[in-house]
Amino acid sequence: MSEVASPPAISEKHKRGLAILVIAALIVGVAGGIVYYIRFMAPFESTDDAFIDGHVTIVSPRISGQVVRLLVRDNQEVKKGDALLEIDSRDYETKVAQAQADLAAARSLLAQAKAQTTVDEAKAAQQEAAVAAAQAEARRAETDLKRYLSVESRAVSRTQLDSAQAGADASAAALEVARQQAKAAAAQVDLSRVNIDTAAAQVQQAEAKRRQAELDISYSKVTAPIDGRVTRRQVEEGAYVMTGQSLLALVPSEMWVVANFKETQLARMRVGQPVRMRIDAYPGREFTGRVDSLQAGAGARFSLLPPENAVGNYVKVVQRVPVKIVFDDPLPAELDISPGLSVTPEVRVK
Repeated sequence: MSEVASPPAISEKHKRGLAILVIAALIVGVAGGIVYYIRFMAPFESTDDAFIDGHVTIVSPRISGQVVRLLVRDNQEVKKGDALLEIDSRDYETKVAQAQADLAAARSLLAQAKAQTTVDEAKAAQQEAAVAAAQAEARRAETDLKRYLSVESRAVSRTQLDSAQAGADASAAALEVARQQAKAAAAQVDLSRVNIDTAAAQVQQAEAKRRQAELDISYSKVTAPIDGRVTRRQVEEGAYVMTGQSLLALVPSEMWVVANFKETQLARMRVGQPVRMRIDAYPGREFTGRVDSLQAGAGARFSLLPPENAVGNYVKVVQRVPVKIVFDDPLPAELDISPGLSVTPEVRVK
């Protein structure tokens, strides 16, 4: 058998050159990594715990009744003031008629109270005149009595003196009766005026009930309070709905992003800093925005059951703080971007 030739030995010069190349490559790689970190990573804070959010308006009826017409379908775009559904208004129309009748009756009572007050005031004036007449008669009888008493007893008979005394007493009694009747007439006037106030209050109450009944009829047509898209419709034609019941939700076109950053990422984050975002539903599109505000407190603090840290088995957990990010431009109409979609934002913090 022939002997296998051994490979030529690598010279020390070649070894040194190879080592230099490896070291240079490592230096270039580390330098590139540092440059990449400084330029593309260090200036940004990002999170994958972020979602599209918006003001979702829940539409509820202000009266109870049966739905007689349903005028919208799922995911339909509506404008503010558009009719969404109609509730049977016949019961409320009956209440309006009853309220109008009650108002007419109250106004009649008010007119009657005013007329009665006029009559009572006339009677009171008549009684005041009777008091004046009784006072004059009492003064005349008192004068006659004094005249009889001032003359000699032989010039006036006992019968005349007794008659004068009786006339004076009767006149005084009649005056007292007239005065009491005048007081009663004045009290009746006061009572009649109170009745006017009571009747006027009843008119106002009846008017309020009529206005409420008319409002209830207007509430039978449920309209859109804002522009938006019909979502989570939970009502069907023919269903009986109750006051305050959730019927559907309206999602407006204005959206923003709520990004839950770790508390350790907030040191350099400020309002107004630029943000670039990608929405998971549209991975090929990039959106720009800016930091609008930072919530005054961690998300856990405002949860339904806030954590109780004053216990013996406490474990420190990095908290997350919601940050509101608004878009620079209106969202494209052709994209179906709605609350709850996942977003990956990157905030340029320096």
